[in-house]
Amino acid sequence: MVTGRGGRIAAGVSGLVAVGVFVTAGVLSSVPAAHPIATIRVVDETYRIELANAAALETAQQILAGEIPPMIPNGRIVRDDPGPNAPWSWHIDPASLEWADMATEVCDGLPEYVEDGTLTSDWYCPWSAEVLAIE
Repeated sequence: MVTGRGGRIAAGVSGLVAVGVFVTAGVLSSVPAAHPIATIRVVDETYRIELANAAALETAQQILAGEIPPMIPNGRIVRDDPGPNAPWSWHIDPASLEWADMATEVCDGLPEYVEDGTLTSDWYCPWSAEVLAIE
């Protein structure tokens, strides 16, 4: 039994907390599973790319396993949106990601070159990229 003003406030707060837990659980359970994320090393820096299609994932897995030679991740830069690539302020559009044997020099460089605007291309294709992990 809730008595007095303090008891009614406490009961109201715990009721709101319970509603919040149920609503949050419902929202979280409806969020689709994220795509796998590859961590890529370029010299001594890393960045992360979303592997949103089966071909990109399969190629990354084969590179990581040493089944095929290293390839160049090549994709369109989405600036001012870190996506899965935080703490960088940009990410690669997963729909544009391809693995290449070679690429033009204009899109090569370190992740920090994308960050600071030194790399002005709309595409990023670091030649020395290594797949470190897939999560």
